[in-house]
Amino acid sequence: MVRTFIHLILFLFILTQNISCQMKQELPEYNVQICHPNNKLEIEFVSDYIKTLEGVPAGLPYGGTSGSWGDSGKGWTEQHGTPIGADITYYSGYEDTFYRLNVDFPVEKVKDYMQRAYAVSEGESSEPLEEYKRPGKQIQSGGGNPYNSFTDLIFGFAPKGMVVVWLQFSSVRIELGRYQAEVIKDDKALEKKLFASWTMNREQVKARDFNPDASPVQWDNYRIRYNWKPKITSSNSNFRLLKIYMEYYNAEREIMFRPWVLSPPERARAIPKQLNFVWTTGKGEQYVGKAFFDWETTNEAFKKAGGKGNIEFKIAPDNDSYEVFIDNQPLKMDSMRIFKDNYEYKDSY
Repeated sequence: MVRTFIHLILFLFILTQNISCQMKQELPEYNVQICHPNNKLEIEFVSDYIKTLEGVPAGLPYGGTSGSWGDSGKGWTEQHGTPIGADITYYSGYEDTFYRLNVDFPVEKVKDYMQRAYAVSEGESSEPLEEYKRPGKQIQSGGGNPYNSFTDLIFGFAPKGMVVVWLQFSSVRIELGRYQAEVIKDDKALEKKLFASWTMNREQVKARDFNPDASPVQWDNYRIRYNWKPKITSSNSNFRLLKIYMEYYNAEREIMFRPWVLSPPERARAIPKQLNFVWTTGKGEQYVGKAFFDWETTNEAFKKAGGKGNIEFKIAPDNDSYEVFIDNQPLKMDSMRIFKDNYEYKDSY
């Protein structure tokens, strides 16, 4: 009788574990990143909770923020569930302030993104590539498949309680929203909890890190958008544009392949930080152009253009140089480079 009871308990335990594993496999799986603009603006966490549509527990990585704006540079144990909000308490040492971020994300918008898989490579299919598909399940690129589903939920913490959240799909990164954490004034209990295991006390951290001039303005400005699209042209009759990859100052990232790279959609985009484009004009004549933008210069150019217009790259017929324009006006670059490229694209010569 006792043995039968033990066997029953073991059976129920194994069954519960299998059901739990099966449920997790059916939920979105992703990494969570916590980042800051730079190391002088690092923050530490007191408590964290990611709200999920399914009610399954999810949270942040251990330790404080790291990396750069939009990218912590670190991985962690995969989390599960559809993220629909967050309740996070943290300490900003350079402001000597405790904050609480308790927000809800736009549920329908998140659910829509969870169904998408973005093209991050050309893949091997003969079907024309699309910017994204809805495969009906979470998929990863590789093995001939060019599309990748949701991979990372990223939190970026800036001064004065500014928090930006991004959704990442391998190489594609999209801003979900900008949120505001609230100052916690009665923070003695939080101070005791956080500093209990630290080798430094609060006053020592403040003496070392406090920055009275810390402001979120720079990273808020990076979120300014204008209606534009990239346009790459050449008077060389053999010119073929193969790919565009863009990194934006607001930390978003976008990749375009043929066919839609030939006529990209105009949409509200932030100012690009770096734009790489690949083209060919014949066998052995394939190149990568790299353009690095200055935010202030580009922002002023868009203002003068009325907040819209193409960023156009005009490549010389001999492929040795290019010029950049906004609304047909020359745009000064921080840096412009051209390299030979040997990667084999479907439409390479």
